[in-house]
Amino acid sequence: MNGGTKALLSVRGLRTTFSSAGRTVTAVDGVSFEIRECETLALVGESGCGKSATALSLLQLIPSPPGRIEAGEAVFGGRNLLALPAAEIRKVRGKEIAMVFQDPMSSLNPVYTMGKQVAEAVLAHRRVSKKAAMAEAVRLLEQVGLPDAGARASAFPHQLSGGMRQRVMIAMALAGEPKLLIADEPTTAIDATVQAQVIALLRRIQRERRMALLLITHDMGVVAELADRIGVFYAGQIVEEGPAEAIFDRPLHPYTQGLFASLPRFGKPKEPLQAIPGEPLRLTGRIEGCRFRGRCPLEIPACAQETPTLREVAPDRRSACLRVSEGRLPEPAREAVR
Repeated sequence: MNGGTKALLSVRGLRTTFSSAGRTVTAVDGVSFEIRECETLALVGESGCGKSATALSLLQLIPSPPGRIEAGEAVFGGRNLLALPAAEIRKVRGKEIAMVFQDPMSSLNPVYTMGKQVAEAVLAHRRVSKKAAMAEAVRLLEQVGLPDAGARASAFPHQLSGGMRQRVMIAMALAGEPKLLIADEPTTAIDATVQAQVIALLRRIQRERRMALLLITHDMGVVAELADRIGVFYAGQIVEEGPAEAIFDRPLHPYTQGLFASLPRFGKPKEPLQAIPGEPLRLTGRIEGCRFRGRCPLEIPACAQETPTLREVAPDRRSACLRVSEGRLPEPAREAVR
């Protein structure tokens, strides 16, 4: 769903660090990307690569200490979100940009009913009475497809399934009618049938409300279903970015190629998986050269001295590699996630 070319959010040079016991880890290092109006951008990569830290940084939700946003800007509605005072960024959270967190059980208050928690979100962003807020809460729960929403509004988090709790979290996020929804691993820890329902729900709500979606995930099946564009993370940086269909059909960066090659192939359950050799880079201290060298089959001596930058290598395609390869995988990567 690409409803236009205007950038709704423009992130430039984002750098976020975490310090503990005398060590500093650069979790996000010089990340830049844009999200257009009504578009879905998926940030993908291995666990710990910086995806969630990037999303939390945008709303100044990084715990400090140990975290710190050291550089960059995130322009939304003409304002740099990273420079807003605490009172101003609180007005943005939920109202203009909402976030659905990875674990609903840890995000929901166990001693309040679902209806009360959604109603509180409504009251935080709209000038309505408590009675009207509760009515709106039930309406939102119905909109996200919660079965028997009126009765479920009186239930507590432990009385609902994981999929139902995720729907409640989405309803809370929609209470402020945001222009951008950030979904951090929205289908984790729920079964495949419920995953499909959540994916369909996000697609429908995005279409009806004409909002943008920033999707944080390592599930390439979810990416294939929802994303317009993809940003591939590795070791705190985006190493490839472009239209989803183009990246699935022809990944350019060696890490992206390895990521897709490690997925089970559709229709070939006995085919051995191709693991990426080596271990992820430790993000402490100064890092010289390419972060993927040592694991990369295309490594050359220059990779140890020259740090690749994310640059345009084809129309609407960006990659951070000194030796960008445009060779196809044996079959389009999309086959692996159907």
